[in-house]
Amino acid sequence: MYTLQTKANFDSAHFLKGYDGKCSNLHGHRWTVEVELAAEKLQSEGQCRGMVMDFSDVKEVLRAEAKRMDHCLLIEQDSLRPATMAALKDENFRIVAFPFRPTAENFARYFFDYMKAKGCPVTRVRVYETPNNCASYSE
Repeated sequence: MYTLQTKANFDSAHFLKGYDGKCSNLHGHRWTVEVELAAEKLQSEGQCRGMVMDFSDVKEVLRAEAKRMDHCLLIEQDSLRPATMAALKDENFRIVAFPFRPTAENFARYFFDYMKAKGCPVTRVRVYETPNNCASYSE
């Protein structure tokens, strides 16, 4: 089995609604997303002959989504009151809403599905909230 790994970083804030602890408060992270791809055989033709996938293509796909999530507030849909959302938007804050709680575990699954949908043979994704704490997802 051949494997490739690459990673991307982004800085953003989040909070966990309904959580009893300090993570219920708005706070930020330097998120690191590590993606692993695998293939039984290397490509046999064309520009990518001898590769699982071109690193440039993998990095472009991953970094595009990391860039979208950089320097913004990541929230669970409907986790803020409409008046709060309106006030934040009025101040031109960038907010990215997800249909799930913005945890490292959920982001690991999110990035896995995202990379897979973009045609990458992804096998595992790790999402680090801090240098010492990560969550991973694989099928």
